[in-house]
Amino acid sequence: MTRKFRFGPHDDLQGWTRGLAVAAAAGVFLTFSGAFGTDRVQLPVRFGYWMLMMVSGYFIGSFVAGWFFRSGQRRSGNMWLDAALAALVMSVPFTFIVWVASRTLLRSDIPVAGIPILFGYVLLVALALTVINMLIESRRVAITEASPEPPRFLERLPLKLRGAEVWAVEAEDHYLRLHTSRGQDLILMRLADAVAELEGIEGAQVHRSWWVARDAIADARRGDGRATLTLKDGSEVPVSRTYAGVLRDKGWI
Repeated sequence: MTRKFRFGPHDDLQGWTRGLAVAAAAGVFLTFSGAFGTDRVQLPVRFGYWMLMMVSGYFIGSFVAGWFFRSGQRRSGNMWLDAALAALVMSVPFTFIVWVASRTLLRSDIPVAGIPILFGYVLLVALALTVINMLIESRRVAITEASPEPPRFLERLPLKLRGAEVWAVEAEDHYLRLHTSRGQDLILMRLADAVAELEGIEGAQVHRSWWVARDAIADARRGDGRATLTLKDGSEVPVSRTYAGVLRDKGWI
C-alpha cells in the first residue's frame, strides 16, 4: 500500500497540526480582507466568526474527505477529481452552518433564497483549502510498505538484473539508475511512475531524485542539519529536508 495523502482523521498529531494551521491562516486572511462582505462588522467579531468557520469547517471537511481517501484508496481513480467531489460534499451541510452563523453572529439578512449563492462561496473556499492541503501533503514522503504481491516495477528490470533485489532508484535526466543486489543499470522512465510501481517493497522517496528500499540501508547518519543514507553497495544517498521529518518519525534516520 502506498501512503501519499492522509485526509480525514489523521493518525498523527503533526497531520492535525498542519491542517489546523492552514485553517487558522485562512481565517486570519479572510478576517483582515473582510471577504464576502464581512468588512461591515467590527474586527473582533469578524475574527471570531472566520476562525470559528475555518476551524469547524476543517474538522467537518476532514471527516468527509476521509471517506474519499480512506486507507490511501481513491473513489474515482483520480486524486484531483476526488478532492473536488470531497469539497462539493462537505460544502452542502456546511453551507447551512455558515448561513445560521452569519445570521446569528454577523446579523446578516441572507434569505433562504440566497442559500444557493452562499453555497457557491462556501464551495470556493472549500476547494481552495482542499487544494492547499493536498499540495502540502504532496510534499510529504510516499512510504511504500511490503506486500505479498510482487511489484509491477520488477517486470521492467533488464534481463541481467532479473531476480535481483531493488535497493534504490536514482533519477538521471530522463533515465533511472537502478541499484540492485546484482549491480546497476539504466532504464528510461520517470521517478514518479517508478515510485508508484514499486508498491509492494517497503521503501520511501528520500530526495527528489532518489527512492530507497528500507532493507537496502546499511547506515544512516546526520550532521549539519542534513542526513545521508549509505546503501549496501556503498552508494551514499542524500535525504532532503522535505522528506527528513517523516523518515525521522519512521525511525529510518
